[in-house]
Amino acid sequence: MFQLDDVIEAQQFDREILADIFEVAREMEKIEKNSLGSQVLKGYLMATLFYEPSTRTRLSFESAMKRLGGEVLTTENAREFSSAAKGETLEDTIRTVEGYSDIIVMRHFESGAAKRAAATAEIPVINAGDGPGQHPTQALLDVYTIDREIGKLDGIKVALVGDLANGRTVRSLAYLLSKYQDVKIYFVSPDVVKMKDDIKDYLTSKRVAWEESADLIEVASECDVVYQTRIQRERFGERIKLYEEARGKYIVDCDVLNVMQKHAVVMHPLPRLDEITVDVDADPRAAYFRQAKNGLYIRMALLKLLLVGW
Repeated sequence: MFQLDDVIEAQQFDREILADIFEVAREMEKIEKNSLGSQVLKGYLMATLFYEPSTRTRLSFESAMKRLGGEVLTTENAREFSSAAKGETLEDTIRTVEGYSDIIVMRHFESGAAKRAAATAEIPVINAGDGPGQHPTQALLDVYTIDREIGKLDGIKVALVGDLANGRTVRSLAYLLSKYQDVKIYFVSPDVVKMKDDIKDYLTSKRVAWEESADLIEVASECDVVYQTRIQRERFGERIKLYEEARGKYIVDCDVLNVMQKHAVVMHPLPRLDEITVDVDADPRAAYFRQAKNGLYIRMALLKLLLVGW
């Protein structure tokens, strides 16, 4: 069995480890549905250190910990409300917080912050998103969702739509999809937020087929998964005109659903603004709320594996 020390980036997982994590996640699904929960993490404390806002990630980690009998120490908006506001270094914060807890879940505004935290801490660190860098637990729950919804991961076609330059979720997902055979990825995005070359080069080096397309309807008709993302205003700074141009260019609506295959699904890491219309929600192919729920099972699995192992 593998030893999981930290969860920092999508590249650290291979297909065998993914299959093992998904197996534990399915067990967690059973535990959660049996409302008594579990006491497997009784006596353990998780600290959540969030320097950027979060609803789903933070709450699902806290829910995961509590459903397994553990306790939670939490700080939201650590950027304003923790000693970081006084100028304390990340390393000093981590050294302090690890004295109070058994595992740290951190979201930070700087790419690479999670790696620094893991290098400092002697307890496990989970990266809950580091700026435009990565969001590995989201990628894990995304791949788990595709497996549950489509029934396979080899031979699938996936459209990544929206903000591909700043979207840490799509970057992490591309890394994980490269572990599977005969996958094809379509990048559909406004010019100003195209997928960066590092991901394209990585996919090419792993012999994963990819192409850029401006035609969402055509791509949607081919794909098993349409993975829509929000154009992230917070990453545009003062460039409001560019943001407005990018937003609203690719919207998943009933026209897109009409060309999609019966087995295909629409996914979204959420929160959504107007990039998926509300009338899509009622279609059985709208998988994004099931996807969010799967985040609970994946995070329960990771907490168990990091704190008590198999």
